[in-house]
Amino acid sequence: MIRPLSPPKKKDPQKRTTVPVLPPATRSRAALGLGVMAAQGCFGLQVCADCQAVQYPPRDACHKCLSTDLPWQDVDPSGTVMAETTIRVSPEPYFRERMPWRMGAVKLDAGPMLNCHLHGEVGRGDAVRMALKLDRAGQGVLVALPQKGSDAMQDDSVLRAMSSDPKYRRVLISDARAPVALALTQALLKAGASHVFLGEPEAWRSWPERAAFEQLENVSLLPLDVTDVASIEKLAAEIGGKVDILINTASFVRPGGIMGNDTVFARDGFEVNSMGLMRLAQGFGPGMAARVQDGTNSAAAFVNILSVQALVPDPGFGTFGASQAAARSISQSLRAEFRQSGLRVMNVYIGPIEGDAWFQPLPPPKVTPNAVARSVVGGLVDGLEEVTCGDIARDHYARWQADALLLEREMTGGGS
Repeated sequence: MIRPLSPPKKKDPQKRTTVPVLPPATRSRAALGLGVMAAQGCFGLQVCADCQAVQYPPRDACHKCLSTDLPWQDVDPSGTVMAETTIRVSPEPYFRERMPWRMGAVKLDAGPMLNCHLHGEVGRGDAVRMALKLDRAGQGVLVALPQKGSDAMQDDSVLRAMSSDPKYRRVLISDARAPVALALTQALLKAGASHVFLGEPEAWRSWPERAAFEQLENVSLLPLDVTDVASIEKLAAEIGGKVDILINTASFVRPGGIMGNDTVFARDGFEVNSMGLMRLAQGFGPGMAARVQDGTNSAAAFVNILSVQALVPDPGFGTFGASQAAARSISQSLRAEFRQSGLRVMNVYIGPIEGDAWFQPLPPPKVTPNAVARSVVGGLVDGLEEVTCGDIARDHYARWQADALLLEREMTGGGS
């Protein structure tokens, strides 16, 4: 049984600080597929297209028929722990800092034997469900989880090391005026966040929803304008050492295509949607990256909420889609730059939001703020990098993965 995680105490300056090192990150090209599946919250392995044999470890040719056609597919995660061991000595600096560490061998119902990390609530002979998780180096690793865990299941040290669970962590939401901000704040507090900071652009201008935030405990509204470097630097100097998770909700939306849109609106869209993300990363990223492994209440994730138009734009929102695509590109670059620190970068793709005035002309289905909040918190708990929310976003993301050029044709009038 896992003991529930206790609220973190003030750091004792006389105690030794954990050395900020990462797990081994070297993988073969085939094995990188584990990370691709883990980033999206899927459990999948290579399955031979010719003989249907499930492959593990990842390889370039089928172990049964030598075919090289080995696509990654979802696989039944059920299995049984056949053996376990506790490692107490390791040459790897990351694991040496975290001994003892439990490992095991699991016989998957789908066929192969897997070497994996063991959750604290499973042991030899137990039926388990396998999961792919991203470690702090951003690589996919296998974890054996109990079929039905306890209420404190997520507090297991193995999962805590690979997740970005908001429990006992402090969160900054960049724009309190965003349609999803209130629902997101409530969901984070319900998930156990110790404090939520909210950036308030144009703090001098009143807005009716402000009273709802003022009634919440452990919530602070602070001036923040993502288009102003000085505003970001001032807030980073004030709370940058406290922020564990940053969620960028700032967004500027105006309908219109490229030919019929005012370039002033286009410029404002890029200033908020893409350059704003870059400014936030420059202001808060270094401090968060330096604290990724600084105890229980460590920095966990940089979250960017993106329209699914970042993948393929709607011609009716051409400039908005272009700014979202730029933001996604910046987010991918940040993911690479933060990889050495272990700071997780998570993109959450959403469709049109219910209640957003600029999306009112669009037909349903639309996503509700509560649905977005659930997706963000769920993605943090699972330690994901890519999350989709809503039917439109899931559909577009799946079709984009299958054939991006075909989706472009469909979106620009070449299909029905």
